Amino acid sequence: GVQTCALPISHPRAARAGHPTRAAGSTPCRCTPMPLPSLRPLALAVLLACALPSTASTLRSGLDTSGADPTVRPQDDLFRAANGGWLKRTVIPADKAETGTFTLLADESDRQVRAIVEELAAHREHLQGLEAQIGHAYAAFLDTAAIDRLGLAPVRPLLAEVAALPDRSALAAWFGRSMGGSVAPLALAVDADPKEPLVNRLMTWQAGLGLPERDYYLKTDDARLAKARAAYLRYLTVLARHAGERQPEAAARRVLDLETRLAALHWPAAELRDPVKLHNPMTVAQLAERAPGLDWTAFLGGAGVGRSQQLVVSQPDVAVGVARLFAERPLEDWKLYARLHLLDDLAPALPKALRDAHFAFRGTALHGTRSPKPRWQQAVAHVNGMLGEGVGQVYVARHFPPEHKARMLRLVDQLMAAYGASIEQAGWMSAETRAQAQAKLAKYTVKIGYPDQWRDYRALQIRPGDALGNAVRAGAFEWQRQAAKADQPVDRKEWGMTPQTVNAYYNPSANEIVFPAAILRPPFFDPSADDAANYGAIGAVIGHEISHGFDDSGSQFDGDGALRSWWTDTDRAAFEALGAKLVAQYGAYEPLPGRKLDGQLTLGENIADLSGLQIAYQAYVRSLNGQPAPVIDGRSGAQRFFLGWAQAWREKMREERSLQLLKMDPHSPSAFRANGAAVNTDGFHDAFGTREGDRMWKPTTDRIRIW
Repeated sequence: GVQTCALPISHPRAARAGHPTRAAGSTPCRCTPMPLPSLRPLALAVLLACALPSTASTLRSGLDTSGADPTVRPQDDLFRAANGGWLKRTVIPADKAETGTFTLLADESDRQVRAIVEELAAHREHLQGLEAQIGHAYAAFLDTAAIDRLGLAPVRPLLAEVAALPDRSALAAWFGRSMGGSVAPLALAVDADPKEPLVNRLMTWQAGLGLPERDYYLKTDDARLAKARAAYLRYLTVLARHAGERQPEAAARRVLDLETRLAALHWPAAELRDPVKLHNPMTVAQLAERAPGLDWTAFLGGAGVGRSQQLVVSQPDVAVGVARLFAERPLEDWKLYARLHLLDDLAPALPKALRDAHFAFRGTALHGTRSPKPRWQQAVAHVNGMLGEGVGQVYVARHFPPEHKARMLRLVDQLMAAYGASIEQAGWMSAETRAQAQAKLAKYTVKIGYPDQWRDYRALQIRPGDALGNAVRAGAFEWQRQAAKADQPVDRKEWGMTPQTVNAYYNPSANEIVFPAAILRPPFFDPSADDAANYGAIGAVIGHEISHGFDDSGSQFDGDGALRSWWTDTDRAAFEALGAKLVAQYGAYEPLPGRKLDGQLTLGENIADLSGLQIAYQAYVRSLNGQPAPVIDGRSGAQRFFLGWAQAWREKMREERSLQLLKMDPHSPSAFRANGAAVNTDGFHDAFGTREGDRMWKPTTDRIRIW
């Protein structure tokens, strides 16, 4: 992906419908590491359509020159040259962890969806079917006065159910039934088997942490992480008090200690990017023998997947450790853990005291936000999570004209052609591997705008005035939909995102790139502007998405989506040597004082950034047909291309959010993405005449060229 989050924490298919903690949280999800290699999220809203033929006299440059900083030379800092003025003037809104190009477009999408759902909510008593479901779901979540009047009454039966569980087998079954939320210490999902991509397989994934990832628990000498850990302990104390614990501080410490033990089992984020290491097929009987301590029959039966005899255990030692911990720790500690996680999961649909505590931790402590998102925007996210494709049907009808899809397909075709030409020119690749790479490229599937077949929500019960119940039922409904696919053929027409999502992804198991409707629009593509900046933004981002099929992870899948080695050993070694250079380059960057980038964690995205930029520049040069580009705003076409690239990555972020993403996001921070790819691109140096002594100068022999 390019920048933001496609899926929430803990699992590749974890965007569970109706999950209020993630779906209606106080800040936009910008992502945790992508657990299995299934969906590689795009983000950065820059795609819309093909550039139109232009002349300098009739078209603008497409650059926001008011956001530039004329005191900074592109030769020294391309990102700040393009965005420095905007960075100096911009104040991050109180309810945002970051702001910039993607955030602004995501807000616009939310406003468009708001108009749809408020119209349905206003007439909900006279509507039927899907329209009534959307209207009632939005109105119920928006009505905080009614939620406050109900108090804890809606959640008490759920808490009492956990408290009454008689033994560990009953609790294991309850954790299985909770798969519609984010409560269990081990997550389940159903996805294409990496080795058999036409068959869906049940999979496990490490989960169960309330803090973002393992280092927040284990790095005891880090002051920033210690501050977040202290905030979490305070939050757990509030949850314990509302759960009825007589000694809430002690209860909070018990849960934090249990989660710390879980965190010690988790794999570091960088290791979650290796698809071979993650593919560990076994039978349920083999898993039960290898990981005693957890009643796997009860757990899987509770989740509704007890019929499955085979599964993929993504992190085997984590499953073994969780099972052992489940047997060793007191049953009452696990039941306490379950009740507090349940309250956290459902807090946005609970009374004000819990909503405020939830925001104080998940908003302010983790992201640095000063106030929650407006309730309407939380409600939009909530409904998108529950009935996303239903909302999407109306969204597409109103906001996605057919010509957008046609233009997008033409532009993708241009980038695919440029990529094919680049593969032919890769001097480090043998003829044998090159032929297979071209075969894979030829098999790409491109999905634009919206799915051909919409989901059926008729079985989902949405009740008026029941915000919490709707969330719980929607989560269970979505999990049941996923569970029913286990051991069944993969439906490759299915989409992993809704049309109104400002994002996109590459899916290696289907060898497809997917662009939802909401990302295919302005402000980042300007059809009345010159081609150069559009190629720098749109072209580079599309090229990035295509490139994921050939990054260090995606390149291990063939054109049919199967995980297999199709490279010669010599070519793979050459590719990994180029990757090692990128790891070293990005590992030297320091986004926060004392915090360097993890070059291994971000390798796949850095490969895609570099490849996408270089391919898009080739496509732009080819589009000129040997003719000189016009000079506009005093800039050549090549200069506008690279300034358009840097402008696309415009972003400003709070330190708390930066810290979280440095720990878990496979994408580099925006400034380093803009500059890190450009310094390796010959066209950038030619365009601005860089020379030794410039901060962005890199000798020709040192530049990294992959495709």
